[in-house]
Amino acid sequence: MKTWFVFFGLLLACACAHATETVWQPSAGHVHMPLWPGTPPDMQAMPGPETETLRAEHLIAGRPWLAVTNVSQPTLTVYSPKGTNTGTAVVVFPGGGFQVLAIDLEGTEVCDWLTSRGITCVLLKYRVPSLPYDVHCKCYSFAVSVPALEDAQRALRLVRFHAAEWHVDPHKVGVIGFSAGGYLVAEASTRFKRRLYRPVDAADRQSDRPDFAMAIYPGHLATDDGTLNPNVSVTRETSPTFLLQAEDDYTDGVNQSLVYYTALAKARVPAEMHLYAHGGHAFGLRRTAQPITGWPGLAEAWMRTIGMLPH
Repeated sequence: MKTWFVFFGLLLACACAHATETVWQPSAGHVHMPLWPGTPPDMQAMPGPETETLRAEHLIAGRPWLAVTNVSQPTLTVYSPKGTNTGTAVVVFPGGGFQVLAIDLEGTEVCDWLTSRGITCVLLKYRVPSLPYDVHCKCYSFAVSVPALEDAQRALRLVRFHAAEWHVDPHKVGVIGFSAGGYLVAEASTRFKRRLYRPVDAADRQSDRPDFAMAIYPGHLATDDGTLNPNVSVTRETSPTFLLQAEDDYTDGVNQSLVYYTALAKARVPAEMHLYAHGGHAFGLRRTAQPITGWPGLAEAWMRTIGMLPH
């Protein structure tokens, strides 16, 4: 019996070994910098230290994914393009429901794709967790994602501030986001005229409007009655947008893309939407047997169409 208890204890220890209290760092060889020169604005207490957890309960293409939470010190990581530099840059917003960041599935793996196409990838590790977001409450509190949006605005300004150093065309800076990161894409694309924080240095004189935007299985955009979240106000100046979602996405629902596309079309904002019958939610760029897995090719073609990539 004693042996059994010892064995059971070892099993529990192994099960818990996937979570590590550590600050996420990129692999060597990349520019990696804090987003803010001091304490980030609107700082709120975190429930614990920054932690990495390998999530194996929901495998993506047969593989686990890495969740980072309790991010109090946001960072930027710059991944330089491989081969010919197109001058285009994309800031990446991983998803995770504003509770965690899927830092590999919707972060570093996205950068692998972008840099292979000659695009500078800038991975934003933004602050999480935020307040719980529940569209069913009909409160639509903008305060939910204020820290994350502040981080997104700052990231775009920093990319333009360092454009010459990072060999980026300041007029070809876009964003891509997944799930909650897709909502952050919509916020960044529609709320750029509203500065959420006091300028902290010369970088904050730069524009934070994305030149183009890609929202992949976005969340939080649609209300229960099928209208657009009132915190997202689409105008003619909203960034040209690429939308992608699966009709069997039962986490956020295909209506997220539909209502946002409708608003973009009404405002005559250049937009392209792709809907697939199957694919679910949170598939990233990992290859599967589903046709939706080929979506990066559609995104590349769209970026060429709007002049952000060469033909």
